[in-house]
Amino acid sequence: MEQAIERAARAFDKAEARRFRGGMATTPLTHEEITAALRELPGWTCERDALAHTFQFGSFREAMSFMVRVGFEAEAADHHPEWTNVYNRVAIRLNTHDAGNKVTAKDVALAKKIAGLSWVR
Repeated sequence: MEQAIERAARAFDKAEARRFRGGMATTPLTHEEITAALRELPGWTCERDALAHTFQFGSFREAMSFMVRVGFEAEAADHHPEWTNVYNRVAIRLNTHDAGNKVTAKDVALAKKIAGLSWVR
């Protein structure tokens, strides 16, 4: 099983590298590539052609500070999430408009950054 996961991860990494052209990912990932990427993103799902995750923090301030930090990363990547905030919850959806609102390597890269910034799962 672990070997299969490793092969899928390597295949995803190769596909991810192929899809970035000048910093832009415009080719949608396949179902298999998305499934492989989600193995590295605990709590994330693929719903309606987008990577999705809802984070629940201890307070509104925590949720807002998380959104601000993510905002800096998203701006640096020139890739902006669709998100909502209600009190201590932040729901995030990622897909790429230039790829017909489908999931691309660019979405996976930002999801990994977001996952790394979160102190809750």
